[in-house]
Amino acid sequence: MLLLDRRRLLAAGAATLLAPQVAYAKADSNRRLVFVIQRGAADGLAILAPTGDPAYAALRGDLARDLADLPKLSGMFALHPVLKQVGAMFGVEQALFAHAVASPYRDRSHFDAQNVLETGSALPYARPDGWMNRLLALLPGGSARGLAIAATIPTALRGPVQVSSYAPTSLPDASDDLLARVGAMYAGDTQLHPLWEEAMQTRAMAGDLASGNIKGAAANGKLVASLLGGESGARVVMLETGGWDTHAGQRARLGAQLGGLDALLGAMKDDLGPVWNDTLVVVATEFGRTAAANGTGGTDHGTGAMAMLLGGTVAGGRILADWPGLRQSQLYEGRDLKPTMGLDAVIGSAVATHFGLDPAMALPRLFPGSAPREVTGLIRG
Repeated sequence: MLLLDRRRLLAAGAATLLAPQVAYAKADSNRRLVFVIQRGAADGLAILAPTGDPAYAALRGDLARDLADLPKLSGMFALHPVLKQVGAMFGVEQALFAHAVASPYRDRSHFDAQNVLETGSALPYARPDGWMNRLLALLPGGSARGLAIAATIPTALRGPVQVSSYAPTSLPDASDDLLARVGAMYAGDTQLHPLWEEAMQTRAMAGDLASGNIKGAAANGKLVASLLGGESGARVVMLETGGWDTHAGQRARLGAQLGGLDALLGAMKDDLGPVWNDTLVVVATEFGRTAAANGTGGTDHGTGAMAMLLGGTVAGGRILADWPGLRQSQLYEGRDLKPTMGLDAVIGSAVATHFGLDPAMALPRLFPGSAPREVTGLIRG
C-alpha cells in the first residue's frame, strides 16, 4: 500500500513538472502599457550619445557636433538636446535608458527585424502572433483591453485575444509593404515616380504620430492619453512611428523626429495626470545604425541600439549599459555597436514586473524565441 501511494505521488509530481507553467496576473490592474515602435532603425548613438567614449567623435564627424558639449549622464552619455521633456523625466527618475541592446536578429532587413521584435521569435515570420497579444492573455479580463493606434493591427498585437484599433483620419490606410510594392512598380516611370515620391513625403508628414510637426505630435499624445484614461480606457496600447531610417542628412532629420517624439511623450504624460503613475512606456526600434557616419551625412543599418523605459512605475534616473566600446576591434562585424544585452530581456522584464507577473514564467511566454533571463530593478518595488 505504501509503495502504491509513493507511485501515485511520483506520478503526480511528474505531471506537475511536465504541465505548462503560466504566470497569470492575480487581479485586475489599473496599470497601463504603451509600446512605441520606432520603425526604420533609430540611431541610438545619436539619441543617447556615448560622448565619453574616446572613439566616438572621430567615428561620427559632423554628426557629433550638436552633442559634444552637452552634460554627461552617468559620466559617459549625452542625451540629444531636443529631448527636453524626456530629459526632465530622467531628472525625476521616471526614465531609464538601456543602451547596446538588440533582439536575437542579426541581419539588417527592416521588415525581418521588425517582425522578430514584434513576434518575440528568434527568426522572422516564425510565429503569427505578437508578444503584446500573448501579454494580454496573461492579464485578467478587465485588464486585457488592447488597442492599436494604427489603421491596421500591427504584428505585436495580433493573436487570439481580441484587440481594437483606432486610426486618426490623417493615418494611412495602406500597409508599408503594399506602398513599397507600388513604389517599386513606379520606379521606372519618369512621370509617375516623382509624383509618387512627393505623395509619400506628404504621407510621412501627415501620418506619423511622432513626426517633426510638434503641434501635431503633441495633439497625438493627448489623443493617446484620452484613450488610456478612465476606468474603461485601454490598458495595453501600441503606437507606430516612422521616419527613423536616416541614411542621409541625419542631423536635421533626426532632430525633427526626436522633437516630435518628445512632444508626443510629454503631452501624453501631462494629459494622463495621476494615471501616469501607473503607466509604463516602452520606446524601441528594430536595430541600431552604423557606428561611423557615411558619406552623405547619415548612417546605415546597424545592430546595437538603445531603448527607453518611461513612466511613473519606472525605477529611472539610470542608464543600463554594459558598454562594449567603439574602437574598431570592439565593433560588431567591424562596423556596428556591439549588443551586450537582449532587448527582449529588457522589455519582457519591465512589462512582467509592471503587471505583477512572475518574470521567470512570463518571459518564455512573451519571448519564446530567446526565453530571456530577467533583468531586475527596472520597475519600482
